[in-house]
Amino acid sequence: MFRKNATPTRLSGMRTRALASAASLALGLLMAGMPARGWSSDTLTRIEQTHTINLGHRESSVPFSYYDNKKQVIGYSHDLMLRVAEHIRHAVGLPALTLKLVPVTAQNRIPLMVNGAVDLECGSTTHNVERARQVLFSTSFFVISTRLMTHRQSGINDFADLAGKRVVVTAGTTSERLLRTFVEETATRLQFITAREHSESFQLLESGRVDAFMMDDALLYGERAKANRPEDWVVVGTPMSSEAYGCMLRKDDHRLKAIVDRELTRLMTSGEALALYTKWFQQPIPPKNLNMNWPPHDKLLQLYRAPNDQPLQ
Repeated sequence: MFRKNATPTRLSGMRTRALASAASLALGLLMAGMPARGWSSDTLTRIEQTHTINLGHRESSVPFSYYDNKKQVIGYSHDLMLRVAEHIRHAVGLPALTLKLVPVTAQNRIPLMVNGAVDLECGSTTHNVERARQVLFSTSFFVISTRLMTHRQSGINDFADLAGKRVVVTAGTTSERLLRTFVEETATRLQFITAREHSESFQLLESGRVDAFMMDDALLYGERAKANRPEDWVVVGTPMSSEAYGCMLRKDDHRLKAIVDRELTRLMTSGEALALYTKWFQQPIPPKNLNMNWPPHDKLLQLYRAPNDQPLQ
């Protein structure tokens, strides 16, 4: 079972409020050049000793990991992470495990993992070779393509149509790097804008302050589901990349990775992950109970059949 902490820790309809202060303290220590105290390089040992695990989550990565209207953390990736946490509790033989939920952003998620503020992060983090030099990645649990969202009357149909346009990306994402590379290689002149979170990026698009939002297609559809007029927004463009999402762990946490991988593999091959996909991508979801109506694509179904931990880029 999961145990309550100073803040409520609840599952199966009762969820934990995020501990923003923990993330702020850890980030402050990192910026000061000091290691965060109280954690072992062997995270699994510390979990056994403290009966506590620090789980990183996103605030607006719909429908993977985000806040609902009551600021409870929900989403496809979050559901997977809760199941993995329960498996960790069983694996180490704990009668109870306290979950501390730590909000992370695209910019600080790796630093917070490296300095010990977060033990496991399952959100919408792309596994690539560059990031794998800093952290470990679990078995992949999702596959996306990088595309554009724009107003259906914008005249933008592909990346070549971005010349002279205002384009927003969320800072610290692979989309930011890909768009910068595209601009350099094609000499396309556009106004490049970054935002802190996906929700802020979409607000810029919805308010007309930018012409297009570049991001992972699943996240674009998630933001579209929150729009005042979802029918006004379309996802377009030849995919610039295909990427795999994985859970992040610290670089030396191979024992913990083995447990995480075992449970993710079981969830995917048993059909439980597909059931969660149906819940979050093919049924009405908070906050507006809109349905993304997005059936699983062939690459994702292949991943469910044969899970692996290899990056796609």
